[in-house]
Amino acid sequence: MTSIASAPPYYENHGFHPENIYSTRQPVGANPYPPFSTNIPSVPSYVPRVATHQSSRPVAHSSGRTCTSTVKKIIIIILSILLVICCAIAAFFIWYFVENRCLGSLIECGSSGVCMPPSQWCDGVSHCPNGEDETRCVRLFGPDFILEVYSPISKSWYPVCQDDWNDNYGRIACKDMGYNADTYYYSRGVAAEGSFKSYMKLNTSAGDIDLYKKLYSSDSCASGKVVSLRCIDCGLSTRSVNIMSRIVGGSGAVLGQWPWQVSLHAQGIHVCGGSIITRQWIVTAAHCVEGRFSDPYSWRAFAGILNQNEMFLRDGYRVQQIISHPDYDTDSKDNDIALMKLETPLTFTDTIRPVCLPNPGMMFQPNQQCWISGWGAEYQGGKTSNNLNYVMVPLIERSRCNSIYIYNGMILPTMICAGYLGGGIDSCQGDSGGPLVTNKNSVWWLVGDTSWGTGCASPNRPGVYGNMTVFTDWIYKNMQANR
Repeated sequence: MTSIASAPPYYENHGFHPENIYSTRQPVGANPYPPFSTNIPSVPSYVPRVATHQSSRPVAHSSGRTCTSTVKKIIIIILSILLVICCAIAAFFIWYFVENRCLGSLIECGSSGVCMPPSQWCDGVSHCPNGEDETRCVRLFGPDFILEVYSPISKSWYPVCQDDWNDNYGRIACKDMGYNADTYYYSRGVAAEGSFKSYMKLNTSAGDIDLYKKLYSSDSCASGKVVSLRCIDCGLSTRSVNIMSRIVGGSGAVLGQWPWQVSLHAQGIHVCGGSIITRQWIVTAAHCVEGRFSDPYSWRAFAGILNQNEMFLRDGYRVQQIISHPDYDTDSKDNDIALMKLETPLTFTDTIRPVCLPNPGMMFQPNQQCWISGWGAEYQGGKTSNNLNYVMVPLIERSRCNSIYIYNGMILPTMICAGYLGGGIDSCQGDSGGPLVTNKNSVWWLVGDTSWGTGCASPNRPGVYGNMTVFTDWIYKNMQANR
């Protein structure tokens, strides 16, 4: 049997091109970027030199040379002055960002100017001068969104007791996870599980101090309830899902069915999909924003729209920032995830809503029903679809997907397989970065982002997706650092 380990994974994206959309003058509101095609080579322009006959009579005079020399000196002086001014401006900005801001995904330790990588926050070791990296550590756990706080002393996470808790504390906790106050949903108590042996409780007599300094470890919780915190009303679809088998083998979506789905356009065409997680943040695949696609200003995000034809008549949302996973590997597609921050926050409606990020402690089982959606090709090598399609795909156990007759060890812990080994139904070119979701406890969760596959819908070649349960901590840390 021929090994497939040497074959690089891929989903080449062929953008959607509406017929004759650029053959005439663009309509008002059309995307200002021209269509991009990888099929047209770049041809440098060439201006031929024209030979002329030189006159036999001399035309240069000493007074002319003097004038020319003076003009050159003036030009050189002006250019020198401009160069000095530009260097001064550049030096100021370099000083400003290096001395006052943390570059990239680094997090600043309070106002000390010390920058730390997200991986060193909440790791039980104090790296910041005042220990800020170990004092603000909060997460949501499991499908019930249980609020947990990290104790650097015991190096463990503890649920927060509902006693004396209120929405004001909930808003502070949500802000520390990177959410904006205007998306706050609710804070309420749920019955504590028998597995909880220790809690974090509020010391209400501690006065007006930082929330986390008010919390202390306790073995009891009088109310018997722990805090369930929802920082955003996510994972709600306003349309029911009909399980249909006809994206390759998919069905046409209706508005509100996948309200977190966005179409990401680069240079005027659909290139990838993405998922809304807050008003300003979108999750997509790192391979979508490689190389020439790494410039955020070349992108537009379109939400709440089903057909690509409609998007060409709208402006979309500008992208302000792109954060690609620092450990993304372009060959293996390891850590294939990226974040996009929009310049203007989305307005949530029935057709534009966020999907829920999976909380730590959530396990998605093999054969669990999931759904993929996107504007990808409907057959291998085909053009991007005009309509948003979707289809149900079951999860496949990693060990099975790594077997020699499927992907032969190429599926890493940052990846998850979904699809049918018999083929016929799969994601394809143009679906990259889009959502793989599942419904649990009446909430839609983002299980993965469309990453790669060998071909489309081929037997024993299911789709491979970024494993979102591995990336949630990275997402929250970057939302915190780039509020």
